[in-house]
Amino acid sequence: MFDPEELYEVDSALPELSGAVLLHQLDGFIDAGMAGKAVTNHLLGVLHHKIIARFDVDRLIDYRLRRPMMTFAADHWAEYEAPELVVRLFHDDAGSPFLLLSGPEPDHEWERYATAVRSLVERWNVRMTVAFQGIPMGAPHTRPLGVTAHATRAELIGEFTPVFNRIQVPGSAVSLTEFRLGEEGHDAAGFAAHVPHYLAQSKYPAAGLTLLGSIARITGLAVPDDALREAARFTDEEIERQVAKSGEVAEVVRALERQYDTFVEAVDRKNLLADDVSMPTAEELGAEFERFLAEQQERGD
Repeated sequence: MFDPEELYEVDSALPELSGAVLLHQLDGFIDAGMAGKAVTNHLLGVLHHKIIARFDVDRLIDYRLRRPMMTFAADHWAEYEAPELVVRLFHDDAGSPFLLLSGPEPDHEWERYATAVRSLVERWNVRMTVAFQGIPMGAPHTRPLGVTAHATRAELIGEFTPVFNRIQVPGSAVSLTEFRLGEEGHDAAGFAAHVPHYLAQSKYPAAGLTLLGSIARITGLAVPDDALREAARFTDEEIERQVAKSGEVAEVVRALERQYDTFVEAVDRKNLLADDVSMPTAEELGAEFERFLAEQQERGD
């Protein structure tokens, strides 16, 4: 019989964590605009933290699929960037403890990983687990970013308006963990920020800011967002400068704005089929934004 503690080691000297929130973000699956990663990096940068649990990456990660970086110096190997799948303990501005599970998504043993996460949730009496990521959407950067919310109980996200009805998508370790937690009666939720598809391969801090706001709304955590807000402002200004250089790109953005506005109006009327809007095809959008994406990527960070 599988013992979940085979997959992790826990710090034996921990404060009382009963009622804490566990945030859950893994690298390796869809994260348009690096939205989920932006939240993780922001938390690591603005709040004090310490590692309280480590997962066995040798067992969970395929090194040949995602080879860790090593540094060669003249005549010897000098450094090795070992992958880490860890749980960190934070305290928000109000002094409330919360946890963050982050690192590379496991390549193996998803079911056992989900069971191990559940064992930690029960060990620490976690009140809620919250996942977060970015997904590409046909929406303009000039409108408020949408969010797809999901949870093991509808009451957790009652104020969020559904965007999708019923679809099938590739699974992930995070999604499976949420599903299994729900089966065992634990509260778990997740947010996916809608990143304009033409920015999906770039860093888009505005999406991270949207996710952080959604997390705060559902959990009550008080986390400073000034640094992320400033990064979002700077990036938005740069995007506007890039769009202004191309009339073709600007026209595609205007077309997306018309689609967005029509959708919002239809939602307000509770009739999503009220209008039939002619929109550019995916090929047309891709062609218009190819140069734009290249310019964005050339800028680096």
